[in-house]
Amino acid sequence: VGPYVLITPDETRRNQLQQSKSSFAKKELDDLERWKEEHRPGPIKLDPQRLGGKESEAQARQKQQMMLMQSKYQQKHKREEYVKAKKAAEEAEIMKKKAIQREKAERLEVKKRQQEMQRREMFLENQYYKTNELLNRLDLGLPKSDSCQIANRGPESTVWTRSHTYKQALREDENRRLEEMKQEQRRKAELMEFKQRQEEEARTRARQNEQRRVNNAFLDRLQNKTQPNTVCQPGCSGSLEHLSNNAWV
Repeated sequence: VGPYVLITPDETRRNQLQQSKSSFAKKELDDLERWKEEHRPGPIKLDPQRLGGKESEAQARQKQQMMLMQSKYQQKHKREEYVKAKKAAEEAEIMKKKAIQREKAERLEVKKRQQEMQRREMFLENQYYKTNELLNRLDLGLPKSDSCQIANRGPESTVWTRSHTYKQALREDENRRLEEMKQEQRRKAELMEFKQRQEEEARTRARQNEQRRVNNAFLDRLQNKTQPNTVCQPGCSGSLEHLSNNAWV
């Protein structure tokens, strides 16, 4: 660090600058107050006039009470609709989850049934091959002769007839079992579809009945509330039906 010179601050100059700043700020505040005083709004002068409508105070009170009652019932109806919509959404979500689980269970059941059918087919095929191999072995063990001798021999032709009959019975039994399983699957599918259609119709009827019950209860409460407060003024005509229709607006 090189040499430096320390200059002592001038206190007099600093005081003069501070005084000039304070005097300038005071002058601006005084000017602002003087401008506000000069531009202050004067008194408002309005000609007297009569306020209000053509209805009487009793009619205005009755109309105000009716509007308040309608607003209360509308808010209550909105709350009920919100709760109902929320409950319907929750039920729809639950039904969706149940349908997914039911579909998974059905797929698992179909898969198990297919595996069982495959095992049965493999078992029957293996049994068929084993039986055919045994019968072929028996046929090979028979003595060779011409067609006349085969036609005339007794035990050998009986063995061949039995093997042929047994093979045909196996095929018929297998075809019959497959047909029965197909018919059973078809019946189960039709029954499941019928049950789903019945459940959907029951849910639709329950929802319509609940909506009709809520609407009727709302109209009954509105009619019971508005009937004691109805005042028939001269020149005024109305009915509970008109009131109920206004309550839904």
